[in-house]
Amino acid sequence: MRPVVDRDLCIGCGLCQDTCPEAFVIEDDNLAHVITENPEPEQYDCIREAEEVCPVTAITIVEE
Repeated sequence: MRPVVDRDLCIGCGLCQDTCPEAFVIEDDNLAHVITENPEPEQYDCIREAEEVCPVTAITIVEE
């Protein structure tokens, strides 16, 4: 699993960071960024939840 943020869609609302702070952060550009490209399996549930709560569907998950 690899989370990806489409910065063209991201509005920087911070829901992903609030939902899964170990995987997402809002940086100085006021957009979400993925903290780790290869998350641990114990992070998968919160990453999937962050994908679901994103109001503009800027987060996608690439299954590898």
